[in-house]
Amino acid sequence: MNTRFSELLFSLVLALSIPIAALAHTGNKEKPTSPPNEDSSVLFKNANVFDGESDSLQSDVDVLVQGNLIKKIGKGLTADNAQVIDAGGRVLMPGLIDVHWHTTYAYTPASVLMNNQGDILEVAIRSMTGAKATLMRGFTTVRDPGGNSFAIKKLIDSGEYPGHRILPSGPFMSQTSGHADFRSNLEIPANPVDGLTYWEKNMMVLVSDGVPDVRRRTREILRYGATQIKITTGGGVSSLYDPLDVSEYSLAEIKAVVEEAENFNTYVLAHVMTDKGIRRSIEAGVKSIEHGYFASDDTLKLMKKKGIWLSPQPFEMDDNSWDDPESAKKWRKVVAAVNNVYTNAARIGVKIAFGTDLLLDAEATKKQNALLVRLGKWFTPFEVLKIATSGNAELLEMSGPRHPYKEGPLGVIREGAYADLLLVDGNPLRELDLIANPDDNFLVIMKDGKIYKNTLK
Repeated sequence: MNTRFSELLFSLVLALSIPIAALAHTGNKEKPTSPPNEDSSVLFKNANVFDGESDSLQSDVDVLVQGNLIKKIGKGLTADNAQVIDAGGRVLMPGLIDVHWHTTYAYTPASVLMNNQGDILEVAIRSMTGAKATLMRGFTTVRDPGGNSFAIKKLIDSGEYPGHRILPSGPFMSQTSGHADFRSNLEIPANPVDGLTYWEKNMMVLVSDGVPDVRRRTREILRYGATQIKITTGGGVSSLYDPLDVSEYSLAEIKAVVEEAENFNTYVLAHVMTDKGIRRSIEAGVKSIEHGYFASDDTLKLMKKKGIWLSPQPFEMDDNSWDDPESAKKWRKVVAAVNNVYTNAARIGVKIAFGTDLLLDAEATKKQNALLVRLGKWFTPFEVLKIATSGNAELLEMSGPRHPYKEGPLGVIREGAYADLLLVDGNPLRELDLIANPDDNFLVIMKDGKIYKNTLK
């Protein structure tokens, strides 16, 4: 076993395998151990810039990166000792953001997690490796809506290992028979003496019932370092005990979670399918609806009025396959509802976010860029790119002081913003399909001022 891999394994054992109570003392206090070199600089020359906000390009400009931030944007810029990259008229744009990316579920096979045949070390190693692959597709930031990605985040932020930024939600939480309940029927009725299941102990999921219990669990998740809280309030495909028509958690339980999150100056996102579950979630104070495929027009209008975000996924039938016949049946219903929810949400003017929710299959994660391009069925290329950059960044800002990346804004090319940048061979404002092939079309990938890919050398 080589030294570097041994260091990684030791770090993951330390951060993911020890009991929750012990790790919680340091969970939200970790600081990067190797901050960006403030003296390093990169100068992009002759770029056409999509800034993440404007529907037209800034033509033939230079962008100076100093340390991990964008220092200056203009024409004819110079900088002593800077690494110069001649963009040659290509498009420089912000790094992409995925607000529904399960860092520790995406690259882990279903047999490991769903069938309880693996352990947290296998999950962690697969996830750490996968984080680099995600970055190399141009996704420089993700909001993780469920799972234990805290150690992965720490190692990436420290600069020790390549990967995307992470805003972690910690374990997603549901009621008994909800979307986070993966126990077998042999474990029901549950015996309080038995304590937490293996995946609960390792902060991958949590089953919690009743107002006092959901309050306590929410506080534990926040203590661990979550930047927002994820609960499930109605229906699921991968889960076996919650049909798509059910609503989960009482109004009082959801309100209790929201209150605890707001006490920490952050917010709650909810996995929910049913119209009833969406409305109950909104009434309780949830700010981001994940999936929401069966939302009625009246509910979408309510979401627009209250400024609630909607994060569906543009799934097609071949994006997932399910061994369980009930999950396969539910999947077909979800896919059939995709066009309707996007069409109606766009017409009504709901705030749309982009997240992929690709799960349990490393090969499937390669569709991440293709799913973004699919939004072109309902939006213009500019609208798609804005959603995946400055739009998603706006959603992430709801984490308030819990947001871990506060030196500058994300998702934009602006002086003082984070230097998360992609140099694209072509103009994605005209040819959105360019985004679907990052291997060939993303010539430079920079995150936090560091170049991870440069084929122009």
